[in-house]
Amino acid sequence: MPATAPPARITGIYRYPVKGLTPEQLAHAELSPGQTLLADRRYAIENGPSGFNPVEPKWLPKPHFLMLMRDEWLAGLRTHFDDSSNVLAINHNGRIVAQGNLATPEGRATIENFFASTFPDLIKGPPKVLESPGHSFSDVARKVVSIINLASVRAIENMVDAPVHPLRFRANLYVEGWPAWHEFDLVDRTLAIGDVRLKVVKRIVRCAAINVDPDTAQRDLAIPQALQRMLGHGDCGIYAEVIEGGTISAEDIIAAEEPELL
Repeated sequence: MPATAPPARITGIYRYPVKGLTPEQLAHAELSPGQTLLADRRYAIENGPSGFNPVEPKWLPKPHFLMLMRDEWLAGLRTHFDDSSNVLAINHNGRIVAQGNLATPEGRATIENFFASTFPDLIKGPPKVLESPGHSFSDVARKVVSIINLASVRAIENMVDAPVHPLRFRANLYVEGWPAWHEFDLVDRTLAIGDVRLKVVKRIVRCAAINVDPDTAQRDLAIPQALQRMLGHGDCGIYAEVIEGGTISAEDIIAAEEPELL
């Protein structure tokens, strides 16, 4: 039987409206069964033709889009998406350099032109803002909530002998109170946050994106390699699917339910 999980608390809730761009911290989030956080990875910026069809959306691997695994310079931008207006604003070098309504062709063109004109040597092909209602441009094909155990981040700091910003991992929920790596014991378990229930479905295999410092946009660490060397795998964090919805808030208690006895 899996080890009993101690109670823990959510210290941060984040969403990523545009894949690869700035995380946005939330005080509260409404979770619905089988869905991501509101607008999480709602948009992606195509890096040259990908074949994505918004009428019949299908999951595509992240190299089709601008993303931190390859494009660390994205971390040098500061972006904000407004749900009520659908406006994405991009701050670069301390000033707003582009803003556009992603619900309109004109607004999308403004954002696309910014990337095409500002970073022509860093992109593979014409940038294009992609969206399909209800689709999430996640790194995995299923709609999930990603969770990072902050004790595991501290364990990684000891491995690499350097500070590790938790936002390198671009999770939705950051959790304090579990021992390091305890989250791996929770695969196939149900997590309770008040009335909300999430089923942990898999561990997160990390890529080179976590080597990028979100403050400096520098690729300054080799975390997946350190994990492989020290632990024999490259995993950190877990994915969970929402099975019972409701509102969650920062500082809420998160606890694993005891498995039913057969």
